[in-house]
Amino acid sequence: MILEIVSPESKLFQGEVTSVSLPGTLGSFQLLNNHAPIVSTLKDGEIKIGASSFSFDKEVADKFTKINEQTYSLSISSGTIEMKDNKVIVLVD
Repeated sequence: MILEIVSPESKLFQGEVTSVSLPGTLGSFQLLNNHAPIVSTLKDGEIKIGASSFSFDKEVADKFTKINEQTYSLSISSGTIEMKDNKVIVLVD
């Protein structure tokens, strides 16, 4: 699935991923390939991104924390997420 993470300042990430774990306002949840369409609000926490490989723009690479070779995380204060047709768009603060 395609993941796109956008902040008011810039696009933080765009790429093919295997999973995304998100801090939903009603509890954490994970999205995998072919997940049903969903729209949700996000609270303060960590977005965890699973992928076979990663590529970050130099300007935003310091915002991500490497957990292991196939997982990175991003701290957020709030946001909104939409998944539809195997594309996840996350708007974060």
